[in-house]
Amino acid sequence: MVDVERYGAFSVNSVGIERAPFPLSFSVRELPGCWVVHATAAQAGELADILAGNAMDTVAVMDVATNSFLDDQYVQWTPSRIAAHQGIGCSPHDLSALARGVPGLGDEALIMHGEDLSGFLSGWSPYELTVVAMRDTPDAEQLDEMALAIGTADFSRPILPTLPGCCLWYSGHDDCYVWLESTNRHVPRAVFRRLLALMAGSALVTAEHVEVTEPDDSFVEAVIGEHGHWTGVLGAGSPTTVTVNLSAVSERWMLSHPVPQQVDRIAVYDAVKASWHLDKP
Repeated sequence: MVDVERYGAFSVNSVGIERAPFPLSFSVRELPGCWVVHATAAQAGELADILAGNAMDTVAVMDVATNSFLDDQYVQWTPSRIAAHQGIGCSPHDLSALARGVPGLGDEALIMHGEDLSGFLSGWSPYELTVVAMRDTPDAEQLDEMALAIGTADFSRPILPTLPGCCLWYSGHDDCYVWLESTNRHVPRAVFRRLLALMAGSALVTAEHVEVTEPDDSFVEAVIGEHGHWTGVLGAGSPTTVTVNLSAVSERWMLSHPVPQQVDRIAVYDAVKASWHLDKP
C-alpha cells in the first residue's frame, strides 16, 4: 500500500496557463551497465522508500535545494543542519570548491546509511535533490572524484557508469521531474508502479491522505514490455474507480510536448477491491 498525500506531485503540479492536470510520464532505456528512467510526476519523498530500498549500504546526498528550511535571512539551512533537525546521523563533506555553479552539486554533501534516506526526506520537500547510492562508505578523495564526474558530466549520456562503485543515481527537480539510473532492473518497474498509484491516489484523496495499492509485477511487465515510453492522464472514473489512459509515445515526454490524444492501454484501479487491471481502449 502507498500512502498518497493530498499535496502530492500530481495534485500540486499543472501544465500551461490553463493549469491542465500534469500527466504521468515514464520512459525507460536499458543501456550498458544500467537502466535509465525519466518520469513525472513525483516528489522525492514519494520515492524515498524505493531509493532507500535499493541503496545498498550508503547514500551520498550531493545536492539539496528547498524552501522548507530557511533561516531568519531566508537563507537555506545547510544539509547537515537539516539532517540534524530530522534526527539523522550523517557525515558532511565540503564540496564548495567544486560545486559553485555546477548543476547537481551543493556546497556540502552528506553521507548516511541508505536506510536513513526516508527519514531524512520525511515531512518536507526539496525542489532539487541529487542522491548517489553505493555499497561502501566513500572517503574524501572518492567524494571529490564523484563530484568532479558529476560536474563534468555530458548530460546527453548516462552518469552512473562514470561513478565507480555506485549502483543508483537520482536527480529530482521542481518536486516533479525524476531522472534515475540504476544497475537493478527492478528499480524502473518500482518507479512505474509508484507513479500509477500516486496518480490514482490524486483522484481519490479527499482528506489528508489515502492508501492505494500498487499494480503487481505482471501488470507492469506487460506495459513496459510492450513499449519503453508512456504518458498517462486520468480518464473517466467514479468515487471508487480510477482510470488512467496510457499512450505509447516515440520518445520521453517533456513539458514542451502536447499530451497525446490516442489511448493505447487503460489502467483501471478498483479502490474497493484494491486491485488493478489493464484494458484495451
